[in-house]
Amino acid sequence: MNDRTVLHVKGRILAGPEDVRDELWVVDGRISYDRPVAARDVRTVPGWVLPGLVDAHCHVGLGAHGPVDRDVAEKQALADREAGTLLIRDAGSPSDTRWVDDREDLPKIIRAGRHIARTRRYIRNYAWEIEPEDLVAYVAQEARRGDGWVKLVGDWIDREVGDLAPSWPREAVEAAIAEAHRLGARVTAHCFAENSLPDLVEAGIDCVEHATGLTDDLIPLFAERGVAIVPTLVNIATFPELAAGGESKFPRWSAHMRRLHARRYDTVRNAYDAGIPVYVGTDAGGTLPHGLVAAEVAELVKAGIPALDALSATTWGAREWLGRPGLEEGAAADLVVYAQDPRADVRVLADPVQVVLNGRVVQ
Repeated sequence: MNDRTVLHVKGRILAGPEDVRDELWVVDGRISYDRPVAARDVRTVPGWVLPGLVDAHCHVGLGAHGPVDRDVAEKQALADREAGTLLIRDAGSPSDTRWVDDREDLPKIIRAGRHIARTRRYIRNYAWEIEPEDLVAYVAQEARRGDGWVKLVGDWIDREVGDLAPSWPREAVEAAIAEAHRLGARVTAHCFAENSLPDLVEAGIDCVEHATGLTDDLIPLFAERGVAIVPTLVNIATFPELAAGGESKFPRWSAHMRRLHARRYDTVRNAYDAGIPVYVGTDAGGTLPHGLVAAEVAELVKAGIPALDALSATTWGAREWLGRPGLEEGAAADLVVYAQDPRADVRVLADPVQVVLNGRVVQ
C-alpha cells in the first residue's frame, strides 16, 4: 500500500454505541464518510470496525527492574499495536518515550510523566521517591513533562505497619492536586488499599488506578465527585501469587491482598452500578506483558459490566475521556477490523483481522 492508496472500509462501522454505518473511506490518512471523487487506487477492507483500542493504564519503556532500552520499548509498543491498542495512557514511566511521537507506525501515547512515590515505598527504580514537603514541586515538574496527567503512588506496603498504608498526608495531596490542576493536568494514583482513598478523592483527584479498596461506603463519594477508576483486573489476578511470596514476612499484608483479590469483581461491578466511570487498563510493563487489552475487556464483562459498556471503556468512552477522536469525520484513521461483531462476544477483540494506524494498514 502506497501513500496514494485509498482505503474503502466496508461492513459494519461501529462509530459509536448507537452509531453504526456501512462504510468509510481513508484518504491521506484521514477518515471520510463521503466517497472520494475519482479514486483510482482503492483497497477494500471488509469487516466489523472499531476505533483503535485504548489501554488507559500501560507503561511503555518500563521493565521489571526500571527503565528499558529503546529497542525493548519499541517491542512493547508493537505488541500493543498488534493487539489493536492504538492509544495508550502511559500511567508512569522512567523512560523518555517522546521518540515514539515521530513514528507513525506506533501507537499514540498520552504520558503521565514518571511515578511520584514516598521514599522507599514503591518498586525500586520506577519512581521519583520523595518526602511530602517536595510533593508539590515534583507534581509541577511531571505536569510540565507529561501530556496532561500526573501519576502518584497513593499507597504501598509500610514495613513498620506490615500492611498497605497511605503514602501522603492529606494536606500534601491537597496542595499537589491543586497545583496540577492549576497547570492544566489531571491527577491519578495507584491505590490498592481502602484507607488511602478518602483523602485523595476529597482532595480532588481525577482517577484512581486499580481501586481494589473501593468499598460500599466509599462508592457514593467517588460517584458524587465523578472520579474514574481503571481496575486493571489482569494485574489484580496476580495478587494471590504476590501474597504467597510475602506471607512469611508480612502476613497481615498478605491476608489483605487476598481479600482485595477475592472481592475484585464485586468491587468493579458495584462501582459500575453506581455510575462511576470505568475504563480499560492492563498495567502492561513492569512484570506484565503488553498486548493484554482483549483480556482486560473480557475481565470487565466477567465482573458484570455489559459488553457494550466494556467495549466503550476501551473505545468510544475511553477516547472521549482522554480527549482523543474516534471514527469521526476528518480524524486520523486509527481503527481495528474484526471478522465478527465484538458486541456479541468481546472475545473477538483478541483476533483482529486488520489494524489501520494513521491511515495505513500496519498488520
